[in-house]
Order: sequence, then C-alpha cells, then structure tokens
Amino acid sequence: MTNEKLAPWSIEEFEAKLREKGKGYHIYHPIHVLMYEGKLSQQQMQAWVANRYYYQIAIPMKDAAILSNCPDRELRRGWIQRIFDHDGSGQIAEGGEGGIEAWIHLGHAVGLTREEVMSQKLVAPGTRFAVDAYINFAKQRPWQESVCSSLTELFAPHIHQQRIDSWPDMYPWINPEGMQYFKNRLTQARRDVEQGLQVTLDYFGQSRALQERALEILQFKLDVLWVMADAIMLQCTDIKVEGRDYLRQPVMNVS
Repeated sequence: MTNEKLAPWSIEEFEAKLREKGKGYHIYHPIHVLMYEGKLSQQQMQAWVANRYYYQIAIPMKDAAILSNCPDRELRRGWIQRIFDHDGSGQIAEGGEGGIEAWIHLGHAVGLTREEVMSQKLVAPGTRFAVDAYINFAKQRPWQESVCSSLTELFAPHIHQQRIDSWPDMYPWINPEGMQYFKNRLTQARRDVEQGLQVTLDYFGQSRALQERALEILQFKLDVLWVMADAIMLQCTDIKVEGRDYLRQPVMNVS
C-alpha cells in the first residue's frame, strides 16, 4: 500500500518516530565524540566554535523566514521570541545581549578574538553550504515544514547540560564565563521544542503521507548538522586517506 492509503500513526507513535531520529544527531559524529571525551585540542575547539557561529547567526534569519511565511498570528506571537533569544532585546549594557553575543563570548573563552569569530574567515566552505541550504529551505518551503525542520532541538537540552557539567574538568582552560550560551538554552530549547513539536504533530499528523514527510524534513536538518560536523573535522583534524595525509583547504590559521 502507498502511504496515501495507510492510516496515520497515532500521535504517540508519530512522536516516538520523530524522537527516534535522534539516533542520527550530530553528537554521534566522531568530532563530537572526541569533544565529549575531552580529547579536542584548543585549536580544534576554536574551529568548532568559529564554524558554529555561522550557524548561530543563521538561526534568527531562519526564524524570520518562518514568520514571513506564516499567516497564523498566534503562532507568530510565540515564534518571534526565538529571534529575541538569539539577536537579543533591549540594550546590551542592560543584559539584552542574546545568544549570538553569548556565542561570541564563548569564542573569547576558547581563545578567539571577537574579530576572528565575527569575520567568519575561519568558517569552512562545507559549513557555509550546509547552513545556507537550511536558510534557503526555511525561505522557500511552507512554514509548517520549516517549523518541523527546527525539531532537532528535541535532542539538544541534555547536551547543553552535559557541556556545563563536563567542560570545567575536561577543558579547564576554557573561561567558565563563556558557558552562558549553554545555560540560556537549557530553558529556551525546551520551550522551543514544546511549540515546534505541537505544530508538527497537529499539522503533519493529519495523514501518513504528511507524517512521512515530517520524518524526511527532520532527516534533512540532521543531515545539515552532520555535514557541518564533517566540515569541522576535515578542517582541524589530521586525517589520512589511503595512507596519505588529507590536504585540507587552508582556512584555519589561529593559535
């Protein structure tokens, strides 16, 4: 039978299948496994922070694209908080910095200057392609699909907590003041998950075909994050291909 003729999964089954996608989350990528084992060098950690900055600045652009395509006023009223979370709200001197500024502080905590982070000169080409593809997806696809693509947040909160708990021991050279981004996301990500998951379950739960489409969309976003991890690993890790050193593009040049 085609999925058009199959009955939709129950809400519980559908949510379970979405959550099962977490098995492909980028925390299982080799570069992240090394990170959580405390085995990354300072240069490798700098590469990760610098590349992820390109993703951080893309998040409010993605969310703005969702807002521009969404006719639902109530959803917009809730979703717009994500932009404030990342871009900040109010005066920086009054604590309205937001996640992007917090990420720049993380860059400083691992030994990068503000200029090195914000210049984007340390961003690998693969990271640019992956992140740009994600922004274009949010701009071009129906807003419900773009909301669904955000559901990799399902798998994030405990990762933030793990970094807060383990990095002071594993990476004592990282200034603890740079951990504020992860602390903020402990509550923000859980709130975001609740909103995005409800939209996805309600809209895509109408038919088996839509449910299958939601799984495809979530896989696309997982692929974006995985490709970013590939790019970071190739940029900052010594790798041999059939016995020969991998010749990386000369992008990284930090101490």
